[in-house]
This record gives sequence, structure tokens and C-alpha cells, in this order.
Amino acid sequence: MTFLRVLLVDSHVMLTEALTVRLSTAADLWVVGSTTPDDPRLLDMVHTLRPNVITTEIGTATIATGGMLRKLRAAYPPAHLVVLTGSHDCAHAVAAARAGAAAWVSKGSSLDHLLEVLRGVPLGHAFYPPRQLGVVLRELREDVRRARDCSARLDVLSHREREVLLRMVDGKPVGQIAVESVVSTSTVRTHVRSILTKLGVRSRLEAVSVARAAGLRPVAN
Repeated sequence: MTFLRVLLVDSHVMLTEALTVRLSTAADLWVVGSTTPDDPRLLDMVHTLRPNVITTEIGTATIATGGMLRKLRAAYPPAHLVVLTGSHDCAHAVAAARAGAAAWVSKGSSLDHLLEVLRGVPLGHAFYPPRQLGVVLRELREDVRRARDCSARLDVLSHREREVLLRMVDGKPVGQIAVESVVSTSTVRTHVRSILTKLGVRSRLEAVSVARAAGLRPVAN
């Protein structure tokens, strides 16, 4: 039998211990571990245990929520993220969805619902309560619209300017961009000025913001 490997992350140890016992009654699930969000070994555990699903609580701020989930995804990208929370904050739900969480489950939910979620997310299903779902969908649609608008702004850039902008997104200085592009630093500065002018922004930081909003990703990971 193929087991669904689950890692539980929550600051309430009693909760993870209780869930471990309850989930162990499911023949197709295997709780491979449990820990707290502030455990310094957390990301190493994710990488080593290679869970199919990670359940985790969220931070007290939306930035913390997104940051936590992105770190978990980076530690083992194939894992599916399930937020298990007592929060009903729609802003947190939006932050979780943007960070890649496939589900938002209330700690007041039944065990049957949690099992449905744990089995469903590896199949590509998503689970958000109606109260949060409308807001999440509206915000994600708005993200797509903004990305399209920003992408259209990038259409005015030449191929070389887009390459320079990509390296700016990666945080590289003019000198390094020049070396990698095999051109002079003055040429790179000329491209940067042209990029700022064409995008209608006043700084490299603003240009990078436009690029990221359009979905451009760093050249180097």
C-alpha cells in the first residue's frame, strides 16, 4: 500500500499529538513527524521527511503567513500545504493562497473533513471555506489583472533590456550585469536608463517591482 505522508506543524504540541493518534487510524495515512513552527530543524525535517502534505498554522501577520508557507514550499516543493488554523481572517487566507496553500481548514472542523482535505490536495483539489473563498478568488483575479497590465508595460522593452531587467530582479549590480552580458558598464547604464524611461518609473527598485508584478523571476535561483 502507498501511504500518504503527512507532517504536522503547530505550536500546540497537544494538538499535534492528538492528531497523530487520530490520523493513525486511517489505513492510507502515515504521520511522518510533528514539530512547531519555531523549531530550528523544521526546514531540514521537511527536506528529509519529504511529506506529501504539510499541515501548518499561520503567523499573526499576513507577511508572516506568506513567508512561512514559502519557506515550507522551498524546503520540499512537491509537498502540498494545508493551513490548519483557528483564524477566520480573510486577509490571512488570501496571503496563504498567494503563497501556495491548497487548503484552509478551521481547527473547529471535523476529523472527517480534515481527512477529506488531506486526501484531496495531492489530487489537485483545493479547499477554502465559503467565507474566505469569495475574497480569495477576487484577490487572485485582481493579481492576474495586475500581472497582465504590468506584462503589457514590459512589451515596450527590447530583448536586451529585458535581459538586463531580469538581472536587476536578481539583485545584481551594474558591474556584474555587464560581465554576464559581455558589454561595458556604460552600456548597461544606458539600458537601465532606457528601462526606467520606458516603464515610466524613477528608480531601479520601482522597475524591479513592475517586473515582479508581471511575473518575471530571477535569472539565478
